[in-house]
Amino acid sequence: MVYITEDMVRRRAEHNECEIFSLEEVSLHQQDIERIEHLDRWCRDLRILYLQNNLVPRIENLGRLKKLEYLNLALNNIEVIENLEGCESLQKLDLTVNFVGRLSSVESLKHNIHLRELFLVGNPCTEFEGYRQYVVASLPQLKWLDGTEISRSERIRAAQGLEEVKRQVSEQEREYLKRRAEEKEEAQRKAAGEETGNNEKKEGFDSDISSTVPGSEENKENQEMEENTKLPLRSSELDEEQQEREFWHTPCSFTPESRLEAHRHLEEKRRAKENRAKEKKKPKASRTLITADGRVMNVNEAKLDFSLTEDEENNTIVLDLAVYRHMDTSLIDVDVQPTYARVTVKGKIFQMVLPAEVKPDSSTAQRSQTTGHLVLTMPRAAGEIKVTKTVPRPPRACQNTHGSSSHDNTRRNNLPERLEVDHSKHMALDLANIVPRQSTNEGPLEASRTAPPASSGHGSSSEGFVDDPDVPPLI
Repeated sequence: MVYITEDMVRRRAEHNECEIFSLEEVSLHQQDIERIEHLDRWCRDLRILYLQNNLVPRIENLGRLKKLEYLNLALNNIEVIENLEGCESLQKLDLTVNFVGRLSSVESLKHNIHLRELFLVGNPCTEFEGYRQYVVASLPQLKWLDGTEISRSERIRAAQGLEEVKRQVSEQEREYLKRRAEEKEEAQRKAAGEETGNNEKKEGFDSDISSTVPGSEENKENQEMEENTKLPLRSSELDEEQQEREFWHTPCSFTPESRLEAHRHLEEKRRAKENRAKEKKKPKASRTLITADGRVMNVNEAKLDFSLTEDEENNTIVLDLAVYRHMDTSLIDVDVQPTYARVTVKGKIFQMVLPAEVKPDSSTAQRSQTTGHLVLTMPRAAGEIKVTKTVPRPPRACQNTHGSSSHDNTRRNNLPERLEVDHSKHMALDLANIVPRQSTNEGPLEASRTAPPASSGHGSSSEGFVDDPDVPPLI
């Protein structure tokens, strides 16, 4: 059973800043409410009240709403029009598709002098002979009935034959009440039969349990007999779809009890569906963000577009993440670590391994007001440590095995081998002494005047050299 609570009313008062004491309009439709309460104390200034499509069986606790102008109670289980005398400002009453069978209860609306519109379409009383004439004559202040305007001539004709119409309506009303009492008894018997059926099922279940207790051979024989008799019963049981089809296609009278039964059936189906969904729903496996050996994984659960750039001028790494434009910033969580950055967007993780080590304390996170993108600016860490792989050098071929010393053996065994530079033997290049001079007393002109060295004759030449005088000498 659903009750009208303060939280329910407050959640539907958002247009009034969730204040219910000064509320003038509230909509409580389709909430499966079975009783009207608390509204006359919490919302004294109500002018419009929507309570359609609920399970309200009776009009009550509305007499203190002196400013109420429009009351909508369509699609409920109301059988009598009552308890509305205190609604002095009531102008429109909607009771479409209810179970109002006592047409004489319409006379209780005589005290609502401002009532102008009344809707009774879909009620049993509308099938009575003389229904419209009776309502028009009983409520002289009414202007519209079931969406049709009441003319002056219609009001005069209704007043002329009022006595005869009252007699006919009272007879039809007595017949309806008698038929309604029978429907209530039938509904009670049906409910009692369902309860006894459930009890028999429970007792049969207990007897089956007792028969399965290990005992004598007679118990085993009885158990086999019961199983043989249960086999045809199990095969003849209707499946769930057939039961559903049978429930909805079985003809029944349209009464408050049948409407409640249909509502309970739908509620049971909904709960069974939710239970099956909970059973089928498996817990989602947690995503691995960092492996056991400490390796950080790249993850993009939200499937967001991104760009990772390196700003060489400012020595920073910039991550541009295309976050949803109209999403609230409070739904974003940023975590920057020296080697990776993690952004949580509405519970979905985006994780990116950075190409260099950064400073988390100096990093900044900004969001664009036009595109909604999230920009992370992460400065690089000074003196970052880079992991380098050591490649072993191939062993050198020994030229002289006998001349190798113990120091060479130790160097050969300890890999990797690195080149060591002796800084003491380092000499700077002297550009002034690139070309050596023959004498310090000779200048550049004197050095050019010096004669070329004399040829030493054939002795210095190679064998078979022939000095041809026609060939000019090589300078």
